[in-house]
Amino acid sequence: MEPTPISAPDASRAPLPDLTFEQLPAHLREAAARAGWGELMPVQARAIPYLLARRNMMIQARTGSGKTGAFVLPMLERLDASRATCQALILVPTRELARQVAQEAERLCGDKGLRTVAVYGGVGYRAQVEALSQGAHIVVGTPGRVLDHLLKRTFSLEHLKMLIFDEADRMLSMGFYPDMREVQRYLPRREVHTCMFSATFSDAVQRTAREFIQSPEFISLSSDHVHVTDTEHIFYIVDGMDKDRSLVRLIEVEQPASAIIFCNTKDRVHYVSVVLQRFGYDADELSADLSQQARESVLERVRRGALRFLVATDIAARGLDIPSLSHVIQYEPPEEAEAYIHRAGRTGRAGATGIAISLVNKGEKFTLERIARQYNIPMEERAIPNDADVQAVVAERVTALLEARLRARDKLQTERSQRFAPLVRTLLESDDEQALITMLVDDYYQQTLHAAAPQPSGARPTTPAPASKNRHDSNRNRRR
Repeated sequence: MEPTPISAPDASRAPLPDLTFEQLPAHLREAAARAGWGELMPVQARAIPYLLARRNMMIQARTGSGKTGAFVLPMLERLDASRATCQALILVPTRELARQVAQEAERLCGDKGLRTVAVYGGVGYRAQVEALSQGAHIVVGTPGRVLDHLLKRTFSLEHLKMLIFDEADRMLSMGFYPDMREVQRYLPRREVHTCMFSATFSDAVQRTAREFIQSPEFISLSSDHVHVTDTEHIFYIVDGMDKDRSLVRLIEVEQPASAIIFCNTKDRVHYVSVVLQRFGYDADELSADLSQQARESVLERVRRGALRFLVATDIAARGLDIPSLSHVIQYEPPEEAEAYIHRAGRTGRAGATGIAISLVNKGEKFTLERIARQYNIPMEERAIPNDADVQAVVAERVTALLEARLRARDKLQTERSQRFAPLVRTLLESDDEQALITMLVDDYYQQTLHAAAPQPSGARPTTPAPASKNRHDSNRNRRR
């Protein structure tokens, strides 16, 4: 597969051949051997030549495909261990991934003298500040905590050589876009070699890439196509009695920017719509039972991008064109095989990737497998998120949101909030009173990420715009 230029195509940028393990420079082979690799994984063989050539890339690769090695190995060739400055910044969506990437980088770097530091929210600053003060060459972190350290001047990007966005799609779903833009303000004025790795390249990811990467090229390791257009087909086997709660957990983990949720009957459409609304999601229904006025009202919200989740039957959704739909979720497989194609085809439009998700019980699985065989559709089975998975994800998100809000406060606001510090300590000491704090955090999370709020076309549903604007103004004033 040859790389496809995304913007500003340059005929001089010829495709590069894949790299074999034997073709790696000796010191890179030694690093790979330290990690236990006897050969390069496909994403490494394809991507490393472009990173060594300092070409800005958008690389589509699934989680667990070996992409960490694809961007860390070139760093061993590019970074100067004798200069105790941050020369590579890797932005990731979660603290777990930050730790994982940092550990992989340390293993690959070995005794080459390159120091790696992981920085992320939800923990104290002291250990991170001490590690950064020693002169970390590679900084791996979540955008919010990286921004905190830049504001505190605990490290600088003045000597940055490489900028990596890892799992960019998840960073956007976590609401990190404003922080990513703020970090960009600290980049050196000269061009920095930048690459973005993502499992999917939705409209939002493509727009984001153009804001951060100059003239990127595109490589896909996720399919046999080099085009951005691609639909990922996933199914989850769930207990029929737990399907509604499974849908809620899936939405919370996936955090779709927008989705149509298909049901086979109007009664099921109404039930699912009510469940989502009771859980606090911006959802509405579209079925043949609605009056024409009600249907037009719902459709108008869909066209304006002001409705996040539309629950509908096949008949109601027929002819509905939503170019930027990120997900199609099938609460139950269609009764006719051809309907699956029509449903799934409503995502992945206009050159974007899309995700088609099916929730099936054990009996419905056979129906889905028959459809997959009939149309030769590759279906990936995944385990449905459990309560612990959801708790981990929402904890990451709310920590990032609250830390961002804290950064936006000025000295007077910070002083004012100290009035409640004794009360918070008292509440934390009592298990009964902790319910009050739990309620406040839940309300803040729901109002920030899930409350219905009409937005102009092109707005990012997962980004709290007011907080972003305040933070931008506050940070700018501090730097002045």
